[in-house]
Amino acid sequence: MNQCDIPVRKPSASEGTRLGDAHVTRKSQSEISDTADSPLAVHTSLLTSWRFDNSKGKDVIDQETEISENKLTLLDVVKALGEFLTSEKDEIRTKVRVLTTFYCGKLDDTETIIPALKGLNTLTSHPSCSPDDATSIVQAFEVFSIIDNLMARNRDALKQMGKAFLSGYILLAEGEKDPRNLLVAFAIARVILIEFNISEHVESLFNITYCYFPITFRPPPNDPYGITTDDLRKALRGCLSASPYFGPLAIPVFLEKLTAGSPATKIFQPTDPLTEEEALKTTQSLVETIYAYEDSIESDDDVQGLAKDVCEECIHILREPEKNQAKPAIKVLCAFMSTTLSVSRYTLSQAVPHLVKLFLNPDEISNRSPILILLADLVNAARDSMPSEVTDETLIPMMPYKDEVLGLVSVGSKTPTSRIPAIGLLRGLVSTKKLLSDQELGFIVHSTNEIFMDEGAGNDDFSDSAILEVLSMISQTAPHHVEEQTLPILFSALPERAPPRDEPLERVKFWRILLALKTLCVHQRLFEILVIRLTTKVDLICLPSTKNGAMEDTEPDAAYAHSLLKTIADTLTIKVDAGHPDVAKYIDRLVPGLYNLFSYSALQQERGIATDHRLVRVAVDIITLVTQCIPAQRQGTFVAAVFDVFSSGRVHEFAEGLQKFPADTKLRLFDASATTAQKNLLALLTAGIITADKEVLPPPSSLDMFLNDLLRWSILQTDHYLQRESAWHLISSVLNKHADTAIVFLEENIANFWPQFIASRETPAEQRRWALQAWVWISKALVVRKHASLARFTDKVFELFADDEIGWDVAKTLGDIANSDQILTKRNHAVIKILHAQKFVNGVLPRIVTGAQDFNSPVDDTFAEPPHEQTAYLVALTSLIKAIPKTAYAHEMTRLMPLLLRGLELPDFDLRADVIDTLLAAAEGDTSDHSLVSEHAPALATYMLKNSMVKEMPSVRVRMTALQYLSVLPKIVRYDVLHPSKSRVLRELAKVLDDPKRSVRKEAVDTRFKYSG
Repeated sequence: MNQCDIPVRKPSASEGTRLGDAHVTRKSQSEISDTADSPLAVHTSLLTSWRFDNSKGKDVIDQETEISENKLTLLDVVKALGEFLTSEKDEIRTKVRVLTTFYCGKLDDTETIIPALKGLNTLTSHPSCSPDDATSIVQAFEVFSIIDNLMARNRDALKQMGKAFLSGYILLAEGEKDPRNLLVAFAIARVILIEFNISEHVESLFNITYCYFPITFRPPPNDPYGITTDDLRKALRGCLSASPYFGPLAIPVFLEKLTAGSPATKIFQPTDPLTEEEALKTTQSLVETIYAYEDSIESDDDVQGLAKDVCEECIHILREPEKNQAKPAIKVLCAFMSTTLSVSRYTLSQAVPHLVKLFLNPDEISNRSPILILLADLVNAARDSMPSEVTDETLIPMMPYKDEVLGLVSVGSKTPTSRIPAIGLLRGLVSTKKLLSDQELGFIVHSTNEIFMDEGAGNDDFSDSAILEVLSMISQTAPHHVEEQTLPILFSALPERAPPRDEPLERVKFWRILLALKTLCVHQRLFEILVIRLTTKVDLICLPSTKNGAMEDTEPDAAYAHSLLKTIADTLTIKVDAGHPDVAKYIDRLVPGLYNLFSYSALQQERGIATDHRLVRVAVDIITLVTQCIPAQRQGTFVAAVFDVFSSGRVHEFAEGLQKFPADTKLRLFDASATTAQKNLLALLTAGIITADKEVLPPPSSLDMFLNDLLRWSILQTDHYLQRESAWHLISSVLNKHADTAIVFLEENIANFWPQFIASRETPAEQRRWALQAWVWISKALVVRKHASLARFTDKVFELFADDEIGWDVAKTLGDIANSDQILTKRNHAVIKILHAQKFVNGVLPRIVTGAQDFNSPVDDTFAEPPHEQTAYLVALTSLIKAIPKTAYAHEMTRLMPLLLRGLELPDFDLRADVIDTLLAAAEGDTSDHSLVSEHAPALATYMLKNSMVKEMPSVRVRMTALQYLSVLPKIVRYDVLHPSKSRVLRELAKVLDDPKRSVRKEAVDTRFKYSG
């Protein structure tokens, strides 16, 4: 191993040229063989003895023969004898002593040290190495790898050696410089310092460890051993902090380095957050140590010494809260809060009254905002220092000061300049357990409501967010205050009808109210109120009691209803992510009402507001979230009811609600006479099925026929993408859970659907593309469960790469198949097998690469126009790589880079942007020492410059991504490789500064800085 600061010991001449072979030394093999006490002679003798003592004599004879023919090394023999070395028979185990004695004797011979050490290293790793053997080995020669094994298995024997072992180890470790050995030595030293009696060796052990502080080692490039500076630092730190005996020796020298050392050894006056954090931890440890036995102090005035001096110094600095030094001062005081009870009480008794007095000083009105910020930091630190269970008021540090601090909050929140800091301080008080009484929480809710609803208060997004965060905290512990005071105000602020198009400010107002409701109504009690109030308002908007003129603009009402439903959906998402158990009950309280509203609108109203596909999509989200959470038994009855609607068309019982259907009403989704609004209802029915578990999802009475009819309907009879997408989702989900019983459907797709709807040029191009998307969803269902039929479906995709009408669309489907989605997920109880994506990628990526390479190689980084089929392979490659994680293709980057470079010449601008996005993703985590693109850096710079010029590239997206990749190149390519291109890059980037788009110009400025800065 090579390194900069810690030299590695060179192998001695006696190690020969093959350090792995114990028999290669200065002596020739024939010389060793002729020596009476040579390793070969002794092992031959041992093997002869074992041959007659063991039932496996033939194996031993074979070993002996190989030794005689110089085919085995000593290590091979020891490893081969492992079974015998671990034997429980005394007569066999005794022979281990023979090997131990022999190896120890060879340590005196400089020409056999290395092979003897390797043999001892193997022996010490066997369980049969006894305490007596351990003592013999250590007494003969102390070496790190051997001691490490002995520490792990025979630590008690080493402890019994006492002074002899410790003295020998100190001599061994002194002056060691090899980082490999130091890591082991530090680990051994830590064990010794913690578990051994070191009272007579404290100074010596300190000297052999402290001498390495500070670690300045830097690993060389491409270090095969992987030892980092941080590894050595942590190991050394573990040693120096392992024993209290080191305190009197270490602290003086550490203090000396603090005042005179290099920046790497400074603790105070930090230049970075990490050093500051360590300095505060050090201060905390020091205070805890000094005041460990003074928690019985009753009066704050009794605290003396360091804590008092530091507090006084910090308070002095806090007299000017607007100055830069105030922030470090408050951090020190905050650190004191996590030390001892007496110190934390004393700190608060000095700091809080001082800051309160300062806030109330008329001369400091302009500094009220920084004062509140400092006080908020202190309150948060006091909160964080409390025990997890608060059983007594005395355990709440801020209890004596809460009235004064609440007074500051009341004053500060009334002024716009100090409102956000005041609310931040209030947040700290509210989040402190058992600090505020129920009455005080009610007063806070009242006050914050006034601020939030005051139109003249000058609230902005930041203050709104801060206020809602405080109310949200209260809603989790005391929801009745929010229910009784806040929600009535918010609901009354919502308009009955949507504001007209020409009143954007009114729309902003109700959006703000809905955001507040979404934030506050997560609690079970409050969410129930939210659902009742908002669904009622949606019903009134979508099904008004009076008929309006046919020409009335319904768009504002549709947008308003969409916002109301989206608020419910967003709040449900928060609850589902948090695992709230009350979500399941809305299968009866919310879902039927939605089906009632949308079904009634589709069947009874020609142009009802609820027929808008955007509202249908939000309702789909709500139904999906609720059905994901219901128990299996309820899922079974619900799904059965949905399939009954498919077969019978009866919606009376299923969609029961406020609106009553005529007796003869039936939903015929798949009839040719069905309206667009009626077909859109498939999305709502699909949402109730795709979340069902396989065990409770009964296949339709004729699964293959159901799936085939639905598939053909999606291509031939739909008139909106929502309908087609819903059909494909339903097919994919049902197929995924019942693939083994849908063999006829799969065969039908390959035999008839593909040639009729996708491969046939007689089919309209639009329908062919729809059919391709259906093929994608069928393939997805098979991919995630690693179904055997998948290969046949992907084979069909490759067949159409040469199609000049849809070839590129076909190629893109490989990425679509690999891409993750929101349908085939664990939450929706899909059948998903581990590593399914890797299996798919491993199956298609080599084929894509081979197909893309099948034409002439580039000359001088320029490419001839590739045939249509080869371009399709490039499209497939780009689409696939963009859809999969970097780990799935990183090992292929050497082969992929030339192909991705060709992708930068594709005529499709979106594909070019996808290629650059892929290159950006591949660059994440790369360094100049381990870059995968260094050899292509000049060509990459050329292509990116070309794609960043407006006269060459009209697409803003491509120009932006090209510039972004140019700015990444200096990070991942060595300077000597990229430097020849620097002047050209800067010259061409100067032209981009005239780009008509401001965002492109800004990106160009940032990129130029990366090359010139």
